[in-house]
Amino acid sequence: MKTPLVNPLDRNANKEAQEMASFYEETLGFTPNSLFTMMHRPRIANAFVEMNQAVMENKGRVTSALKRQLAYFSSKTAGCRYCEAHAIRAAVRYGSEEDKLNHIWEYKTYPAFTDGERAVFDFAIAASQIPNAVNDEIANNLRAHWDEGEIVEILGVIALFGYLNRWNDSMGTQLEKPAADDGTNYLGSAGWTIGKHTY
Repeated sequence: MKTPLVNPLDRNANKEAQEMASFYEETLGFTPNSLFTMMHRPRIANAFVEMNQAVMENKGRVTSALKRQLAYFSSKTAGCRYCEAHAIRAAVRYGSEEDKLNHIWEYKTYPAFTDGERAVFDFAIAASQIPNAVNDEIANNLRAHWDEGEIVEILGVIALFGYLNRWNDSMGTQLEKPAADDGTNYLGSAGWTIGKHTY
């Protein structure tokens, strides 16, 4: 794409955009261009923020770091370079071990990953495919390690990023430099590039 489908609002365009910018400074260190695009219809942006807060809230063993790692698997499966970079940046900021991030696609055999994490990542990949590839084996393996509330949290992350993957790849959202740098640093050796998300 030569330009984004819709240009993001300026962060100082109105009070709501300014408040949105302040909220995301803590999460990523900047406010994503995707949010400023949603701000053309503030109810959509506000509904997204509420869903994001609910999904990313920690209730127990599904940690902030794990949620961001599984968001990465979901986005990689969907093919959204923008969201891959955002998820890996958030994984770093929310305490993911660098060893895991450097070996994330070796999760099936790399010893730093637990069987419970492997079950989550298998599920994330299957649930993010079209058509959906979740089957009894994947579901039973997930149930063996996580309770129903935890599974709801896990699928909540996958569904949230399903929305973001569609939004940002269709919008051609410009990737912010800090996320692009993290994408290159952590994912470049596995073939990640910025793709359509640069202008």
